[in-house]
Amino acid sequence: MRVLLVEDDEMIGRSLKQALEGAGWSADWVRDGELAQSALGDGGYTCVLLDLGLPRQDGTEVLRRARERGDATPVLVLTARDGLDDRIHSLDLGADDYLLKPFEFRELLARMRAVVRRRDGAAHSLIGTAALQLDLTTREVVVNGVREALTAREFSLLHALLERPGAILSREQLENRIYGWGDEVTSNAIDVLIHGMRRKLGADAIRNVRGLGWRVAA
Repeated sequence: MRVLLVEDDEMIGRSLKQALEGAGWSADWVRDGELAQSALGDGGYTCVLLDLGLPRQDGTEVLRRARERGDATPVLVLTARDGLDDRIHSLDLGADDYLLKPFEFRELLARMRAVVRRRDGAAHSLIGTAALQLDLTTREVVVNGVREALTAREFSLLHALLERPGAILSREQLENRIYGWGDEVTSNAIDVLIHGMRRKLGADAIRNVRGLGWRVAA
């Protein structure tokens, strides 16, 4: 899954990006508010980690503009601003959660999973259908009750498809959800990934809609 990290502190940003990628996320890192606006406009993010004290445009302004244009991407504010008014203002602007620096990375991951579950309308960690489910906590797929381990990209692919079972996602939409800015994406990367998933889950688990894209059965 792709996360947009908006953090101007070089040390914090670099360490968070490395830790997120080590945990299986594809992390795009920007250092100011205007670049954050541009990245959000491109879309494809599962969630946003947003610092408030940013150059060129404050984090609260980034959040306000995103919500005004209808962007519902979950936003988790990461900041050293510990005042009650700051927390209330950010939440009222549309932030999904608020975490004070310094924090434990395990808690950040848990809060990220929680905001994604709420966005998906799930109170627990499983999303999908009766036959095919994705466990957001263990990052496993559950096929007819049997659990299978997934690679990071397999997990991102299934998460995109199982957010709305039955909906068709194009090649470009899937690439945007799976790969970060620095990833080299070949023309058949999605085909290869889906071929491997079909071998693992069954030939009918992911269906091709000719000329449009792929979907899982609702």
